[in-house]
Amino acid sequence: MTFTRSGHPSDWGTMRVITTPQEFNVDDLYVDLRGLAGFPLLLKCEGFNFSGSIKLKAAVQMVDNAEREGRLRPGSTLVESSSGNLGVALSTVAASRGYRFVCVTDSRCTLGARQLMQTLGSTVQVVTEPDPEHGFLGARIAVVRRLAGEHGYVWLNQYANAGNWGAHYNRTAQEILRHVPNLDVLFVGAGTTGTLMGCARFLRDVKPSVRVVAIDSVGSTTFGGPAGQRMIPGLGTSTRPQLLDESLVDDLVMVHESDTIRACRSLVRRGFLFGGSTGTVVHGARHWVAENRPDGRLTAVAIAPDLGERYLDTIYHDQWVADIYGQEVLEDTADYNDTFAASTTDLSGTLL
Repeated sequence: MTFTRSGHPSDWGTMRVITTPQEFNVDDLYVDLRGLAGFPLLLKCEGFNFSGSIKLKAAVQMVDNAEREGRLRPGSTLVESSSGNLGVALSTVAASRGYRFVCVTDSRCTLGARQLMQTLGSTVQVVTEPDPEHGFLGARIAVVRRLAGEHGYVWLNQYANAGNWGAHYNRTAQEILRHVPNLDVLFVGAGTTGTLMGCARFLRDVKPSVRVVAIDSVGSTTFGGPAGQRMIPGLGTSTRPQLLDESLVDDLVMVHESDTIRACRSLVRRGFLFGGSTGTVVHGARHWVAENRPDGRLTAVAIAPDLGERYLDTIYHDQWVADIYGQEVLEDTADYNDTFAASTTDLSGTLL
């Protein structure tokens, strides 16, 4: 498309033009993982927007709601706890709307995410010591509460904000069902559970035959499991999310972070650079299908929250992986690839 001499918007034809970063979000891009997973699995890619993750949807919805309620006004300062992606998303929205933003994160947040937030004009406070009972999340929330109380900052509270799940009820789940009307199973990672709850609520209302499978990290207490060390941000919590309604979830798969690493590195060997949450969800999906539908005769979608460029110094850094998970995790990646290849003997299910 070329501009006419006048350059007036009416002369731009059908080209897509935006004025704010949140107007752009790729909603209809899927990766066919049938050849990797061994069964019909579509990976819905949510990382192609200006904040780089699915969290942009929740950020926009929560900020819109706060503006309508009169909580956000010109000159307001937002404050939020985030392990990375929501912080980047809120930084993007705040920059485009003229708000200041303070993100409270912890030492597990990747360097890339912290630098990106700062580049967008946000202030980043890093918590280095976990709360004795509620871990890093508890420590972060304590700081957020203090900042909101002392300075009058507006805390959106993603952990209890209905806009968090509402964004996915109104958009993500509807988009999936529109593109994959014969959906049998949806795999969703569980962090704040906003994406999980929004999609589960919509499917329960519109197509209750779809099974919703939550994928969580071993060491997360979200579904009542024992707390343990978790080094990969994105999924899992040390405090049960207020948004969670377990009655909307059909099944749960817990994934060890070592398997997250293996799945991510298997995908990247085929040119797909995804974040840790995606690796966790893909591995969890394979495990669930092996246990529940070994014939592979189903149509499944898994949600990929972000891409992998923010994890180059962690998941994709050999020394970081070896120091935390052991050298054998790096050596096991080839075997993991082999199991992918060996499991593709029956691909008779349909995708669309």
